[in-house]
Amino acid sequence: MLTVRLSEHDNVVTAIRALQVGEDGATTPIPRGHKMAAEPIAAGAPVRKYAQIIGYAAEDIPAGAHVHTHNLAFRAVDTDYTFATNLRPAPPAQTRDTFMGYRRASGRVGTRNHIAVITSVNCSATAAHKIAEHFTPHRLAAFPNVDGVTAFAHGTGCGMAGSGEGFEALQRVMWGYARNPNVGGVLMAGLGCETMQIDWLIEAYGLTPGPLFQHMNIQDVGGLRKTVELGIAKIDAMLPLVNQARREECPASELMVALQCGGSDAWSGITANPAVGHACDLLVAQGGTGVLAETPEIYGAEHLLTARAIDRATGERLLDRIRWWEDYTARNGGSMDNNPSPGNKKGGLTTILEKSLGAAAKGGTTPLTGVYKYAEPVTAKGFTFMDSPGYDPASVTGQIASGCNLVCFTTGRGSAFGAKPSPSMKVATNTEMYRRLSDDMDVNAGAILSDGRSVEEVGREIYAMWLRVASGEATKSEAQGLGDHEFVPWQIGAVM
Repeated sequence: MLTVRLSEHDNVVTAIRALQVGEDGATTPIPRGHKMAAEPIAAGAPVRKYAQIIGYAAEDIPAGAHVHTHNLAFRAVDTDYTFATNLRPAPPAQTRDTFMGYRRASGRVGTRNHIAVITSVNCSATAAHKIAEHFTPHRLAAFPNVDGVTAFAHGTGCGMAGSGEGFEALQRVMWGYARNPNVGGVLMAGLGCETMQIDWLIEAYGLTPGPLFQHMNIQDVGGLRKTVELGIAKIDAMLPLVNQARREECPASELMVALQCGGSDAWSGITANPAVGHACDLLVAQGGTGVLAETPEIYGAEHLLTARAIDRATGERLLDRIRWWEDYTARNGGSMDNNPSPGNKKGGLTTILEKSLGAAAKGGTTPLTGVYKYAEPVTAKGFTFMDSPGYDPASVTGQIASGCNLVCFTTGRGSAFGAKPSPSMKVATNTEMYRRLSDDMDVNAGAILSDGRSVEEVGREIYAMWLRVASGEATKSEAQGLGDHEFVPWQIGAVM
């Protein structure tokens, strides 16, 4: 078998390896992972993959020809949306699965135990990093239950409107990281005169200062050096308290997994994403939560999700976010087809419609129970969606702020990504890349094609690893120290 046809309704197939003219009916060379016309396609006719339209032929395409950016055009698809018409609840779990987590006073459960130094503005970023860098592995050796002291510094917080979407999103991110169950202690650091005032955040979200929640401003303390010294002293006082946390047996229903993809290729929607989708179904059956995101990367597949919405109101909330993005890109002179990236296209993806159909597979098959704004707390159990950009660091930042205590990241081209305070495991879409980047990949979903493993088998492997990682097993990205620079709040609105 040299090609894969995903549905009998498709008029393209995908090359498992590079095809030369004459191989498997190819009339032109077909790069590995790219599409070949399975039949003649007339100019203007729809091109179908996953039994869905992924674009329209820009010219007559003969059978056996390469189908890609040179002859496949993007065009918005008119869709008749349905709601709650494809509801397939997860079958009851045969066992009640558990992991060893940190039960917090709030009742939520963490998979890690970090102390977070969170900045309100770029001006306090250096102070935050200097404070965190003081707590080396040697200094933390006396506190074995503390996973680290991490600075969450960003490039905004001032030069922004003091109200509206951008301001509210940043507030939600700061509050969400402070309240994430993987965080045992918090120090917030500001400058003092910025738009994003820490005092306002504390008042707006009802945060209560205390031994495990401290805050300070450089201008009030008396400068950078004094701020760093005070910050170190505050965390020194926190460490024994945070170290008192102990792992205990907790139900899998306490897991909230961020479902993410980046550096995608043509295999993402065939191997890794469906396998993660099956793992998500297994988690939902346990009462846990999967959080899909990246709104631009479900564009063109949203009709599949509205059909899975538990009610019309939930489906309409998803469509409201789609319409917001259409307006957002239009008023900024962009296009929803600005994605896939050059790397995605080199890997065989041509239009956002094709990418979205594969990306949506990470959400499995169970009902869509909730739709949330960026960094808004996810309160529903089951399969949910959070609005975000397709840019991975910004998207995962929002998912962690929403409460995710694990991250599962699929990739086909390869991605050097990690996250803190929520550990990120990476799933490779193809065996070639998995072997080349073996130090970075945790699971090889490419074995579905190379070794004949089933999507369900790999999905079970992924789910089992979620439980192990939640219990403390380090992922490949954790082992390499990734996660200190991936805190990227989505900056919405004008910079003034």
